[in-house]
Amino acid sequence: MSFSAAHASPLETFAPAPGFGNPHLQTLWGPLWRTKPVITHQRERLWLKDGDFVDLDWHGTPLAYAPVVLVLHGLTGSSGSHYVLGLQTALATQGWTSVALNWRGCSGEPNLLTRSYHSGASEDLAEVVAQLRAKHPLAPLYAVGYSLGGNVLLKYLGESGSESGLHGAVAVSVPFRLDQCADRIGMGFSKVYQAHFMREMLAYLKLKQHRFQHDAKHESLATLAKLGSVKSLSKMRTFWEFDDRVTAPLNGYLNVEDYYRRASSRYFLGTIDTPTLIIQSEDDPFVFKHSIPQDCELSASTQLELHAKGGHVGFFGGSARKPDYYLERRIPQWLSGLRGEPS
Repeated sequence: MSFSAAHASPLETFAPAPGFGNPHLQTLWGPLWRTKPVITHQRERLWLKDGDFVDLDWHGTPLAYAPVVLVLHGLTGSSGSHYVLGLQTALATQGWTSVALNWRGCSGEPNLLTRSYHSGASEDLAEVVAQLRAKHPLAPLYAVGYSLGGNVLLKYLGESGSESGLHGAVAVSVPFRLDQCADRIGMGFSKVYQAHFMREMLAYLKLKQHRFQHDAKHESLATLAKLGSVKSLSKMRTFWEFDDRVTAPLNGYLNVEDYYRRASSRYFLGTIDTPTLIIQSEDDPFVFKHSIPQDCELSASTQLELHAKGGHVGFFGGSARKPDYYLERRIPQWLSGLRGEPS
């Protein structure tokens, strides 16, 4: 394991559970075999300036001066994703309140506009942070983002600089260069993940279309119709195709190249001013090793914690009988350290 930039401190090297050193086993353990933590959520709907909404799922009651952690899920995830529930459980154990953001259309109800959530949706995060700060002005606010959520978080931090409104941030398994990650996920066994994501993203699009039909939103339906027929869209197999035909036009990008260039967090790392930890594995099956930023690209406030193993949002240690989830120890530990609390 290597460390770089500010706030670096010696720490245990992540050790995979015996028999689970393979990056795909690390990646698949959580969604396929982990028993999800059972927690209680209190839902809050936030209305955005463009008339759309996002749903927040709180765990714990926010108190005036107590810290709040905003948790951001990845592609096709939600507040019900295993890694979100696991972190919220761990944070509650140390007495912290957390709130999971469901990106547009990810809370079980299609969003109202044709635009979608995507890897560059930092303007949505900016609105959520602003509303949380307004409603809880005395509470220290932190954010943790996984995968797509980590990319959005780092992009937002770079764009906002000293005005982020966050006291600290953690990003996990980040697709720093979207173009390179679109290539990586189309290789070898990673094609299995690509196929899963494609099915889920097409289902997301169809749910949106059904909502517009139900609400008789003819203009919105016409916008979706311009993307192509359901049959033709169903033939797409790669991120490059989907993002060129769907993500880019729905969200104001010229094309897939414009989207990948403007939304990739790697280009925003140097202007981050908020204390930030990035947790990454070298064997992430979604991310080339050369996509991981060099020390010279990181701001002085950013620490990169790079592990040899861990897969994508994996970091499953201990054993199958007695699992240990490294991220759910490390993230609360690091955030507590920022506040000067014992870990």
